[in-house]
Amino acid sequence: MTPAVQEPVIKSIEDLPISESKWLTLKRITYVDATATTRTWESAIRKTTSAGGVDAVAIGNILLSSNPTTPAQTMLVIQYRPPLDSYTVEWPAGLIDASETAEQAARREFKEETGYEVSKVLSVSPVQAADPGMSNANMQLVMVEVQVPEGEMPEQRLDDGERIERVVVPLSELYERLVEYSKKERFVVAAKLLHFAQGMEFMKGQKYF
Repeated sequence: MTPAVQEPVIKSIEDLPISESKWLTLKRITYVDATATTRTWESAIRKTTSAGGVDAVAIGNILLSSNPTTPAQTMLVIQYRPPLDSYTVEWPAGLIDASETAEQAARREFKEETGYEVSKVLSVSPVQAADPGMSNANMQLVMVEVQVPEGEMPEQRLDDGERIERVVVPLSELYERLVEYSKKERFVVAAKLLHFAQGMEFMKGQKYF
């Protein structure tokens, strides 16, 4: 990872003409609702998507150490996100290239962001909405298993301008650690990761089934 020379600073925020946008555009949707009333909705639309119609992949990962005494862990990534002007705590994720499947994108993105090779794909979720009230963006969650040797982390393969910190957390402590991050100034936990961790925490004491 490239060493930081300073904290990221937003210099300006201004309206972006649609003709100049590379990744997103805005649309006004006119529709008729269930009461036969005509209404409008503003939506952000991605300009890029895969051939399969899925935009992105998130990679839920289980790290298994070569040391049998080490408990199962997961790798989080922390990076600055300009729309929030904050550091987000996430699972590795990225856009699916036009010719890729979600599994192929997960293997590629995990290697780029963490340096590790995916050992086994455990599951691929159905397509899910990322933020249905604002955008048509969708994604799939790919759960993977990664065999991790003892020693230093391998080198990342990051794009120009990317700076991603890797943090390994025991699965048993995931929810607690995310709550700790959420209390730090200028830190935000990604919803999909917190929902997963909160579900795990809920299951520890649930009594409904």
